[in-house]
Amino acid sequence: MRVATIDIGTNTVLLLVAERGADGVLRAVEERATITRLGEGVDRTKTFARAAIERTLACLEQYASLVRDAGADRVAVVGTSAMRDAGGSEELRASVLATLGVEARVISGEEEGRLTFRGAVSGLLRDAPGDLAVFDIGGGSTEVVIGRPGSPPSLAFAESFDVGSVRLTERHVTHDPPTPQERDVITRAAREAFARVPAVPGVGVPIGIAGTVTTLAAVSLALVPYDGARIHGHVMSRSELVTALERLGRLDVASRRNVAGIEPKRADVIVAGGLIALALVDHWGANAVRVSDRGVRWGLAEELAV
Repeated sequence: MRVATIDIGTNTVLLLVAERGADGVLRAVEERATITRLGEGVDRTKTFARAAIERTLACLEQYASLVRDAGADRVAVVGTSAMRDAGGSEELRASVLATLGVEARVISGEEEGRLTFRGAVSGLLRDAPGDLAVFDIGGGSTEVVIGRPGSPPSLAFAESFDVGSVRLTERHVTHDPPTPQERDVITRAAREAFARVPAVPGVGVPIGIAGTVTTLAAVSLALVPYDGARIHGHVMSRSELVTALERLGRLDVASRRNVAGIEPKRADVIVAGGLIALALVDHWGANAVRVSDRGVRWGLAEELAV
């Protein structure tokens, strides 16, 4: 069984083509991540900018070609925060239907959290005896999920918060680099949002997924080119997270783009994303974060490949 999943996010559109082997393990055949910034300006206007739609349409057409060439038996496409928040997605939906033959489904924050959790622990800590804490920092929102792995996983808490790297950058950053006051405002916004996230007894090391956390890990490791196999499962201490974040926070956007390990199109929002991650790590009193290179697309693939 070969499946293809596409996750249309606020900042990045992700593709996974995977198949389940004889041993029951799901393995990637093809993976792509393209920053299209679909959610550009959505927090303010509640509608998609024409340029953002065109960037995303071009990406989806390329992905459709890859899916056809891969011979996927099943395909699923989901949209997350930006498509929940903004009007004007009809063109995107029509393109997905025309090129891939399936509807692009806008999922709720709760479902996004469930898929995030299942994907995050795919190939990682599947047999953990207690609850695991997983967080996914996107461009428009952050999903926080607490539960136990399984098929399906057993979730004790799953919620989507309207704090994301693009959203908080657009709301609070007007200087380059961000001023200490702007960074403080972002930190306060994140802490206030996460105030109702429950503590997890014995949480140990929470699992962080998506571009903010994987990028900070790549910067900490000076990893060029990016290697998901090295990132997946990497444990980054809180001090390493702070060091990487402080280094990036002192640089302007142009300088950040040249830092080893960073995706240049993420340079303008990485500081806000990192501050969100740090706020959540500190909320749990954790001294490290385990990085997962997987997320919604993997959780969706696990459900399709049955």
